[in-house]
Amino acid sequence: MVREYLKLIKNFSKVESVSIFDKNIAKAQSIGVKEAKKSYSKAYEPFLKGYNVSLDVKGKKIDSFEFSEIFEKSANINFFIGGAYGFEEDFLNKTQKIISLSDLTFAHKIAKVVLFEQIYRGLCIGANHPYHK
Repeated sequence: MVREYLKLIKNFSKVESVSIFDKNIAKAQSIGVKEAKKSYSKAYEPFLKGYNVSLDVKGKKIDSFEFSEIFEKSANINFFIGGAYGFEEDFLNKTQKIISLSDLTFAHKIAKVVLFEQIYRGLCIGANHPYHK
């Protein structure tokens, strides 16, 4: 499904999907909450460029119209999907926006599908395309 949304998004914008899940993140998940959060920060911090949006349970719940406004902020936007325990406060403070997709915890693959659908929907809203209705 992510590939399908990437194809649709290409009509509006250049988008790249980068997955950063390494052995350090996998190992940290089994150690504890603090270690898991720290592993995501360490893996993601080199990618903090442009306008950065964290997807975290502590984030603000927004609707699709508010989400579409993110694309007015910058031409270079990065979305970071947190782990099951979320992000360290320090990492969150380095991002410009923190949003929550839901109170539910999603597997990364599911969160990624929801994120890309909302990216497509948000770009459609900005272009007055009828998809969002």
